[in-house]
Amino acid sequence: MSVVKSIELVLPKDAVYLAGSCIEGQVVLTLNSTLVDPIVKVELVGRGYVEWNEETGASRDYSRTVICNNKADYVHKSKTFPVKDNWLSAGSHTFYFHFNLPPRLPSTFTSKIGHVFYYVEASCMGREHILAKKRMYLLIQGTSDFHRENPLQNPLFVETEKKVSYNCCSQGTICLQIQIEKNTFMPGERVVFTTEINNQTSKYIKTVTFALYTHVQYEGFTPKAERRSRVDSSELLRQEVNTQITPFNITKIISIFNLPKVLSVSSDMQDGEIMSTQYQLVSIVHLPWSLTSVKAKIPITITSASLDSQSCQLQEGSVLPVSEDCQN
Repeated sequence: MSVVKSIELVLPKDAVYLAGSCIEGQVVLTLNSTLVDPIVKVELVGRGYVEWNEETGASRDYSRTVICNNKADYVHKSKTFPVKDNWLSAGSHTFYFHFNLPPRLPSTFTSKIGHVFYYVEASCMGREHILAKKRMYLLIQGTSDFHRENPLQNPLFVETEKKVSYNCCSQGTICLQIQIEKNTFMPGERVVFTTEINNQTSKYIKTVTFALYTHVQYEGFTPKAERRSRVDSSELLRQEVNTQITPFNITKIISIFNLPKVLSVSSDMQDGEIMSTQYQLVSIVHLPWSLTSVKAKIPITITSASLDSQSCQLQEGSVLPVSEDCQN
């Protein structure tokens, strides 16, 4: 029977941590018997990684591919807990820890090409052997200074007009408009926008789709250290409205998207970064009777305010003597 019965991490459930904030938790170690010279440690780790296959040569020979990848280390902090008299008795022992997150971190992110992940890992060692280990992944929301650079926003308006053919010789016009009061939002916020459809045809319009797309540019290197980039788009949110827009009529539709609580902030590619993100709101009018569609697009900016530097300070008396020195 192992001397360690279990090791657990105690953290707030489903918590979202803002870059620059504090992570506070507990390591609960339960022993079946006395453990001499233990090393009880907790680590905070944050990393990013991208990888994709790219065809080589001007002819794009699909039988020959090269792997492009890149990685980044965002944070790595550790704390070893002091153990009185270098031994622990059988039973449960609780160790309290505290980490300050760096003020500039990318958000937790995952796709088929790239990943940004953070975790806290607790471990117990005895005589150079790992006796137990426990890992918990964290949700981190990155921050940006966009809100400081753009304090004022004007309502945005986009219009697309398209001539369509139907019934062999008939033609008409579809005019699609999107209006939004602002285009800068924070994770968890509501995006409210109005779509106006002017149907100047003799056909009914039955389906309108609204989508929020994420466009991510990845930066990587080949095995020969040649720099490569790739842009990948994915649908973050989607709504499909079944409607009956009558011929020669104008219809308005008000839509709402509730943004996820964790999102990559909008950014342009900077030196040393492995990815950058842009967002786009798209309205699509489907016209199956003309084998075409009409689209209108508006760029959306996702930002997140930085914490006050003092809001991350540990309150006096919140750490017990077993871990009285905090890791910054």
